[in-house]
Amino acid sequence: MPTDFNGYWKMLSNSNFEEYLKGLDVNIALRKIATLLRPDKDITQNGDHMTIKTLSAFRNYNMEFNVGQEFEEDLSGVDDRKCMTTVSWVGEKLVCVQKGEKEGRGWTQWVEGDELHLEMRVGDAVCKQVFKKAQIGR
Repeated sequence: MPTDFNGYWKMLSNSNFEEYLKGLDVNIALRKIATLLRPDKDITQNGDHMTIKTLSAFRNYNMEFNVGQEFEEDLSGVDDRKCMTTVSWVGEKLVCVQKGEKEGRGWTQWVEGDELHLEMRVGDAVCKQVFKKAQIGR
């Protein structure tokens, strides 16, 4: 049985995010704004169908996919690129590979207790984010 990612998750920590954004060639003005944000994650999981909403006061990003099926991901509003993305189960973790202009791009997501861990990669840059599951009513 795969990990249950369902829920609303509030950010606790965000380490090395600016270096990750630099690796994506995000301009300095947008990087400065982005590093001030503390986005939430709203995740709906129905079997292998996932919707991950990243919500902030500045900009929202929605990702919807079926685990194990490659799809074209439009990253407008992130770094304005498109890539071919595949998200797979590796044990209890979701592992994402994003093929496109940037080498070594992707992320790994897993749950430990009431915390959601997200490790985002591009090239040599690695950003680690931790979120805490919010109670009903958020």
